[in-house]
Amino acid sequence: MTSVLPNWPVIDFHCDVLYKMHLGQALSFEDPALDVTRSRMKEGGVGLQTFAIFIPQQVGSQRFEHIVRQVELFREHIAYPDGGLSTLRWREEAAQLSRQAGIAPEKDEPKLQKAVVEAPAWGLLSLEGADALEGNLEYIRLSYELGIRLIGITWNYANWAGDGVLEQRNAGLTNKGREMIRYCNKLGMLLDVSHLSESGFWEVMEQSDTPPVASHSNARYVQNHVRNLLDEQIRALIARDGRIGLVFYPPFVKDGADVRAEDLLPHIEHICSLGGAGQIMLGSDFDGMDQHVRGLAHPGDYPAWAGLLLKHYPESLVRGWLAGNALGYLAKNLPQAPISSTKV
Repeated sequence: MTSVLPNWPVIDFHCDVLYKMHLGQALSFEDPALDVTRSRMKEGGVGLQTFAIFIPQQVGSQRFEHIVRQVELFREHIAYPDGGLSTLRWREEAAQLSRQAGIAPEKDEPKLQKAVVEAPAWGLLSLEGADALEGNLEYIRLSYELGIRLIGITWNYANWAGDGVLEQRNAGLTNKGREMIRYCNKLGMLLDVSHLSESGFWEVMEQSDTPPVASHSNARYVQNHVRNLLDEQIRALIARDGRIGLVFYPPFVKDGADVRAEDLLPHIEHICSLGGAGQIMLGSDFDGMDQHVRGLAHPGDYPAWAGLLLKHYPESLVRGWLAGNALGYLAKNLPQAPISSTKV
């Protein structure tokens, strides 16, 4: 692999590989039906990929067993030994990945430089929509024990915890949803506000002790789509030192049939104009879409994407957007490992 930025990983906060595997649309981590594969992660220099657990509507009523099933798929096909990925669960592991990449104080850099392609890549588990938790806080604890570290409270519609962005009433969290926020804070489970209603967003911002992320959302000022963030929401995430993952789904980027990688630049510009250069990361939504941005169809396109960014921005910012901002968030906000912790 020829990397534009040697020794530097790419961090992606959202993909839907497990959804396709659950439906039987992909049978392995190298299935050609997938955008994200192990070989494409290597080709693109991906050091950490977040795998969302999104339960297909085809299964009917969502239950906790469906979450367990996708964790099993992750372990069988993606995590060690078959897929070659370690499961990221603890802040110490995020710090380890930072050291492997040479992301460290200047005085420490010489002794920490190590090519990421020689180190194991990592997978982070997230839950997209709390529906299958069935309103049971014990299932949140069990999800945590299974290795899930990020929960998106809703998908687009209402569930037991709150309203999604497509619910016209724009209600916020339910009483049970507020209880969930408190319990996640206690556990060390991180919270994702992508897909959440505007009212719910503000409740999470007020009630969560840990800064939330919007794992895959762009700027609504640039592209007026309900799934994108208003300026007030972006400012709030910046103020809390949360994170915003640029999403590559074309309707969230720009109107029209021909959407290109450079069309993401206005979203970057706008978030930066609000003071958010240190909050931008990537949240591709690979494998969760039926159309792609030209030039960003799969992780193998990341070196070219980095090259495009370097034509417009200084390397220090580009490194942050590709990895540093996401890793900094994880190293600060993931729970600390217990002394007896071992990798899955």
